[in-house]
Amino acid sequence: MPMADPVVVRARRGFAVMSPERRLEIARKGGASVPGEKRSFAKDRELAATAGRKGGEASRGGGRTRPLGS
Repeated sequence: MPMADPVVVRARRGFAVMSPERRLEIARKGGASVPGEKRSFAKDRELAATAGRKGGEASRGGGRTRPLGS
């Protein structure tokens, strides 16, 4: 007896149900709520290093260990 392919029906939700105009309106706001001093890591290498360090500690993932005294 041949098996039928299951039909997957997915409800549209989130951005999929929004009008293109609404999506563009949201996209234009991207980053507007972030303070200027934190917006670009390219401007401040120390800020980027600190954020990366915090993210690595929070992830609890594998990787390099920090040398003693750091």
